[in-house]
Amino acid sequence: MEVLGYIAALIIGLSLGLIGGGGSILTVPALVYLLGLSPVIATAYSLFIVGLTSLVGSYKFYKKGLVSLKTSLVFGLPSIVAVYATRRYIVPAIPGSIFTLGDFEVTKGILLMLLFAVLMVFASVSMIRRNPKPKVTADENADTVILDQGTASIRQVEPKFNYAGILAEGAIVGTLTGLVGAGGGFLIIPALVLFSKLDMKMAVGTSLLIIAAKSLLGFVGDIFNYDIDWSFLAIFSSLSIAGIFIGSFLSAKIHADKLRTGFGWFVLVMGVYIIGKEIFF
Repeated sequence: MEVLGYIAALIIGLSLGLIGGGGSILTVPALVYLLGLSPVIATAYSLFIVGLTSLVGSYKFYKKGLVSLKTSLVFGLPSIVAVYATRRYIVPAIPGSIFTLGDFEVTKGILLMLLFAVLMVFASVSMIRRNPKPKVTADENADTVILDQGTASIRQVEPKFNYAGILAEGAIVGTLTGLVGAGGGFLIIPALVLFSKLDMKMAVGTSLLIIAAKSLLGFVGDIFNYDIDWSFLAIFSSLSIAGIFIGSFLSAKIHADKLRTGFGWFVLVMGVYIIGKEIFF
């Protein structure tokens, strides 16, 4: 099992490098079921592993010009504040037992996991569905350029940055991330594509930077609460970082549409699996 756990570390990095998310979904199960850590410690370690791996991955994307620092700041700040507020005030206020249906008790843990899974399914639909390419027209978002020969052509100008939308989405994603304890790449990427008008690969790189900031900031609070096995974290994180280098390389070889669709199917499968596990198993 231990060998499988370290193999999973490579897969976690590969997932983050390819799709900018999914790492936190894989990390906790690997730490708990393959390496025998308690869920509480696994959650803390996951923040560090995913955060550090995402940080390295975001630097790789940044060197390629595939990270939007402005978007990271606008989206990241409300998201980080929301994560802290949710973990500090909202999660402790949720009762341990929500309600009972016959012999089935809906606990806080089940409720949060089901919320997590439902959000994954909805996010996957938006990623799998292919949108038609926008037509270039001469409107308020385009400029007319006069060429030397006296002919005119239309140059598409970058769409306006939707500050209200991305600030609100950052706060919502931060709240949901605080509730479910995941990095939130499956929610961040669609938001970046929709509100920041980023293409898929730019959204992946920017998502990695946002995930890194949120995860590492969350781990700082755990340093004072638990005894941290830094040697184990160093080994596991090193393998995960190696995986993200491989994933980043492969992402350059895959068309953006295929990357988007593959990411969507991955999220859908994981979401359905979690729903089945929490309700029927």
